[in-house]
Amino acid sequence: MVAQYYRALRSILREKPHLQSCLARCRHCGILFITHPRNAGRQDLGCPFGCREAHRKMKAAQRSTDYYRTEEGKFKKKRLNDRRQHAGPPTESAGVQPAFVLDLRLLVHLQMVVGFIEGRSVSLEEMVLLAVEFFRLRQHSIDFGKKRRYQCVNPQKSPP
Repeated sequence: MVAQYYRALRSILREKPHLQSCLARCRHCGILFITHPRNAGRQDLGCPFGCREAHRKMKAAQRSTDYYRTEEGKFKKKRLNDRRQHAGPPTESAGVQPAFVLDLRLLVHLQMVVGFIEGRSVSLEEMVLLAVEFFRLRQHSIDFGKKRRYQCVNPQKSPP
């Protein structure tokens, strides 16, 4: 998958050499990606494939941990836990899970990159339609082929 990504990225950069300056490396995972020209040359960027969100969550958890270690935080956490203990059981929301979830940040990033590559503005609706079409074409059934029943190679009348 990564090799395909880099192959596609190289072919894009061969066709559109002006995007070379927009190439950035993720500070977390090291993957190369195309960024907006205003971010060209920055070394502190996270890739749009999950590192930005993971780093944001990690920092938020660290801030929360630091806060709840203070006296004020310990008092507040105790109140929250007491309130949670006396509340009723959580209600489950029954609903149908979607086949796939579109990440808006990734779609916006792809919208920008596709716009740079095609040299035109690409609407978010176009990107959603492209993503839906992509997932429709990429989903393969796990249950393909002929069903085979278990057949013993050397059937015996009495098992050992």
